[in-house]
Amino acid sequence: MCTLYSMTKGQAEIRDEIDIEVDRTGNLASLPAIFPDQMAPVVRIGTEGRELVLLRWGMPTPSFALKNRRTDGGVANIRNVRSPHWRPWLGPENRCLVPFTSFSEYGRTSGGSPEAVWFAIDESRPLSFFAGIWTRWTSVRKLAEGETTNDLFGFLTTEPNDIVGAVHPRAMPTILDRPEDREIWLKAPAEAALALQRPLADGALEIVARGAREDGARRID
Repeated sequence: MCTLYSMTKGQAEIRDEIDIEVDRTGNLASLPAIFPDQMAPVVRIGTEGRELVLLRWGMPTPSFALKNRRTDGGVANIRNVRSPHWRPWLGPENRCLVPFTSFSEYGRTSGGSPEAVWFAIDESRPLSFFAGIWTRWTSVRKLAEGETTNDLFGFLTTEPNDIVGAVHPRAMPTILDRPEDREIWLKAPAEAALALQRPLADGALEIVARGAREDGARRID
């Protein structure tokens, strides 16, 4: 499962790719390492049209997994969309696009040690998008915070393609690399949208870095 990714492009590039009516992110900083429970940019349909907003990464955890737990740190990735837990958030009003430039899965070095392996469309790390869902939720994320209400997001995973599968054979994020697929994800009925939960084509990703806890590529403004 993907629990680390980067987003090193600015708002202008997101607006070039997606027709956004409202930008609520302020001065969006380069984010070379995004971990669960951090804030990250998301494109969703709001009351004034498509908006770019900062949401907290980690959807609500299913109730059965919270037994005897005092906090809910959230679920970063969603795989089983047939689960009743996820069903309320699969309509267009809860679907979103999660912009990224690279993402990481953990593999092993030749010596057997854990190693972060970074994937992107190519070495230039062009702006890309995960298929995401979001909701507003009240819970205790951290004991020090107490009960808070947050707009949360997570993104779908699917079977890996050849590049990711060689490192992490269980899953990869669902990537929407075509503009028409992004439109379907934001607007179509659930059946059509969920048909996009599939791996990116074999050969459509590259390994762009290894070992670091953040992608060393930086935004050039």
